[in-house]
Amino acid sequence: MTNQTVSETQVRITRPQKKRWQDLTQTQKIAIGILSVIQFALLGAALWDLHGRTADELNGPKWVWTAVSFINFIGPIAWFLFGRKRVRP
Repeated sequence: MTNQTVSETQVRITRPQKKRWQDLTQTQKIAIGILSVIQFALLGAALWDLHGRTADELNGPKWVWTAVSFINFIGPIAWFLFGRKRVRP
């Protein structure tokens, strides 16, 4: 048995450094830009479509779908797949 103190046996856990914008490669910057444009386009389209509909055309409350739409990528896609009632010809 050794007489080491707790401080001598502690393992230092370090977090990885956060990358700054200037640390990213050109490809990473372009990818982030493209994905950002897609995200905001989906969000805008979902909100535009959502607020142009009446309550009878929705599956659920409008305020819930508005909040869900702000979840990156998943929210607007969920709106288009599940939020709108299907109109049967």
